[in-house]
Amino acid sequence: MAAPYAGEVLPAYHYPDRRYCKTVLDNVHGYISLDPLCLRFIDTEEFQRLRDLKQLGLTYMVFPGAVHSRFEHSLGVHWLAGEAIQRIRAHQGEELGIEDLDVKSVKLAGLLHDVGHGPFSHLFERDFLPRVCNGYEWSHEDMSVRMIEYMVDLHHIDIDSECLKKTKEMITASTEHSPQKIADKKSFLYDIVANGRNGVDVDKFDYLVRDSKACGMGCNFQFERLMDTMRVMGEEICYRAKEYLTVHKLFATRADMHRTVYTHPKVKAINLMVVDALSKANGPLGISSSIDDPAEFWKLDDSILKSIETAHDPDLREARDLILRIRRRDLYKYCNEFAVPKEKLEHFKEVTPQDIICSQNTGGVTLKEEDIAVVNVKIDFTHGKENPLQRVKFFKDYESDEKFIIPDHRISQLLPVFYEDKLVRVYSKKPELVEAVSAAFENFQVKTYGEKTQVHETPDSKKRKTCRSLKFFY
Repeated sequence: MAAPYAGEVLPAYHYPDRRYCKTVLDNVHGYISLDPLCLRFIDTEEFQRLRDLKQLGLTYMVFPGAVHSRFEHSLGVHWLAGEAIQRIRAHQGEELGIEDLDVKSVKLAGLLHDVGHGPFSHLFERDFLPRVCNGYEWSHEDMSVRMIEYMVDLHHIDIDSECLKKTKEMITASTEHSPQKIADKKSFLYDIVANGRNGVDVDKFDYLVRDSKACGMGCNFQFERLMDTMRVMGEEICYRAKEYLTVHKLFATRADMHRTVYTHPKVKAINLMVVDALSKANGPLGISSSIDDPAEFWKLDDSILKSIETAHDPDLREARDLILRIRRRDLYKYCNEFAVPKEKLEHFKEVTPQDIICSQNTGGVTLKEEDIAVVNVKIDFTHGKENPLQRVKFFKDYESDEKFIIPDHRISQLLPVFYEDKLVRVYSKKPELVEAVSAAFENFQVKTYGEKTQVHETPDSKKRKTCRSLKFFY
């Protein structure tokens, strides 16, 4: 922990009575202590549902180790949130007026921030619901707030009303769905779990390390460095100037995980198929009918795929067939991709299957819109084309009262100039159409940019209709 300021008397920690706490061993953070209030929420069917929501959705079908759930992630964020606020309190508690209620609220927000999450990571709210609900806006943060209220009422959880209010505000404060700007003078409290100000928060600290470990990827981002040096200045959390590159690694690691894991071409192919399956099953099963009712929503988890797969309802035949294709590794075929040229990024319009259809060769196979899937992938440092480090404030040392922004060029000339990539990927839903889809995709690039912008042509082995591969990657 960072050294205390000169002459400061550190206040004692206000830990709950150990007789009423429980300790669990986490494979990322080690031993985690759970206090009685948190246990009241954890020991409910609504929170236990998080065990049946994989943190990375369907990624485990490509990276077999990615079977960790939102349950352990929530425990990890709870622990880190508690550590962060306790360290700030130890050094600046009296100055900032941090109270026990603040500590409880931050820890609860960390624990419950994902309790309203839908199945299959973000696929449910970003891909499935927009398709079946005609653009209806829904967020897991809003559902988390409704779920917390439902849990408190149903299980008669004894919680201070102000603590409950703060907890809910902390979960939604960083989103577009926040009902109001936080007026609390301790606004830094709302940046610990989900930081809408600059994106440096304990939610990312946990999932980047946890996801990297589960997928077998290396992770050289060390959140402990930032936890040790954080300091509140002018109602925002700042970091020592020498940790600039540590903060940069946070955003770079996130972008790298998006490129290599979260948006892996095979992961996206499986996501596309599951969205199609859920959409076809939505009518018979009413999957989307529960999204505004916590009493029904908590029953929805990743097991919905198995429910569809084993159902005998003839109305679910098309959905079952798609899931069977996934089981047998007969996936939508990834044809090719290109990166949008940097000079075209600002005015880029998302590519649709119709765009590819309009670029197909005449005289050959006639492609239809339902034969093609297009994925527009955005990879950035959390703030689009902007450098998020220009939103992070630093300080010289603990004797200094000045906070400032550090320009990139004062640190290194090797840091990136651009902070956003957009990729366009095209898939053929039928293996025999890969060659025709690939040709249409190339024509689209020439028509749009005057040249082929993909790295290379689609390999001949992909164009030939062959038996499925048993490999996870190709």
